[in-house]
Amino acid sequence: METRTPRVSIGIPVYNAEAYLEQTIRSILDQTYTDFELILSDNASTDRSLEICRAFAGRDPRIRLTAHPVNRGAQFNFRYVFQTARAPYFRWCASDDYFAPESLEACVATLDVHPDAVLCYPGTILVDGEGRFLREYDDDLDLRMDDPVERYRQVVARIVLVNVIYGLMRSDAVRRTGLISHFFGADQVFVAELALQGRFLAIDRPLFYRRMHEAASSSMHADPERLQTYLDPKRAGRPNPLLWYTLFERLKAPLRAPIALADRLRLAKFVLRAAIMRRDEYAAQLPALLGRRSRA
Repeated sequence: METRTPRVSIGIPVYNAEAYLEQTIRSILDQTYTDFELILSDNASTDRSLEICRAFAGRDPRIRLTAHPVNRGAQFNFRYVFQTARAPYFRWCASDDYFAPESLEACVATLDVHPDAVLCYPGTILVDGEGRFLREYDDDLDLRMDDPVERYRQVVARIVLVNVIYGLMRSDAVRRTGLISHFFGADQVFVAELALQGRFLAIDRPLFYRRMHEAASSSMHADPERLQTYLDPKRAGRPNPLLWYTLFERLKAPLRAPIALADRLRLAKFVLRAAIMRRDEYAAQLPALLGRRSRA
C-alpha cells in the first residue's frame, strides 16, 4: 500500500552532531504544523549521532533515516536529503539549529496564499553554543519585485549569513537549480539562482534559531583546508579557486532559469561585468584553476 505524500519534507544532514541533535530534532517534531516527513541522513558519524537518529526514528513514523557507510561531506548530504524528498514544500535544517514551534505553520500558510513565491523565511535569532541569545538578525531578502534579474542582483548585494536557506521552499523550483555545489559560498550562489524562479517572502517574526559556535561550518572560514574537508572530503588538499567556481556556477544559472532570453542576456552581462571588476583576483586564482584541471 502506498503511503500518502506529505505536504512538507524537512531534511537534516547529520555528521557528528550529538551535542545539539536532540534539540534540533525535537524542535521539528514539536511543530504545530504536522503534515511533514523528516529525512535524517547520517554521514558516517563517529559519535552518538546515528544512535540518536535511530532512537527518534523508532518512535515517530514521519522520520526516514539513512545511514551512509562513509562520510561523503556536507555538500553530498545537503543534496541527498533534498533529492530523496517527496513533498511539494521543502526545508533544510542544520543539525545544530532549531525552530520555534509555529515556524513551519507560518511558512506554509504564507506560500499557500502566494503561488508566485518560491521561498518563505522567518526572522532569525542568533544564539551561542549554550543557546544564549546573541542578537536578532535581519537577512533583508524580502524580494517581491517582478524582475527576476533584479531579485538576483539584490541577493548578490545583500546576502551575508545565509539563514534564508533554512526557509521553506517550493520543491519544483529547487529542482530547477543546480542545488548546492562543493565549494565555500555555494549556498549563496544557490540562493541567488533560486531568486530567478520567483519571489522571496520574509515573515516579520523571529522563529528560527541559528547556533553560532566553534564547530559550526560558519566558524571554519579561517581554516580553508578544514572547511573544504567538511564540504567534500574527496577534494581535501586540492587547489581551491573559489572565484572561478562561483563564476562557472553563476554562468549556468541563466541557462536553467525559466526566464526570457532578454533576461538571460541581462543576467549573463551582470555576472561577467562583476567578474571583470575583480579581474586581478581572478588572475591570482588562475594558477590554482589550471592546476586543478591538469590533474583532472
